[in-house]
Amino acid sequence: MAYKAESITVQMNAGQRANALNHISVLRTMMNGDCSHELKRFINVMRNKRDSQYEKNSRALSAIFFLANISKERHNVEYSELTSDEVTALISAMNHFRAVVSLFPKRLTLPN
Repeated sequence: MAYKAESITVQMNAGQRANALNHISVLRTMMNGDCSHELKRFINVMRNKRDSQYEKNSRALSAIFFLANISKERHNVEYSELTSDEVTALISAMNHFRAVVSLFPKRLTLPN
């Protein structure tokens, strides 16, 4: 008997998706350890002033920090200066963005 994707998928809202991604993050930590090197790389890439999209990258990173409830004064600290609670909040915020982005319309078009 063949399984069809439609019969084994479950519709989830953004909150459920974010919770599921956070749960998966906990499981990944148990299996693979933390992802601090990847988070550090991500933050450094987003802060790269040589990128032509630096301003937008900086605003996107600030939005993630804002969603994580990290005070504006701490948005420019180095990764190593973040507390473990701030890192947890940052990962949770990133997972929430991932959940929301997965719900974006698939074929966006720009107006003329």
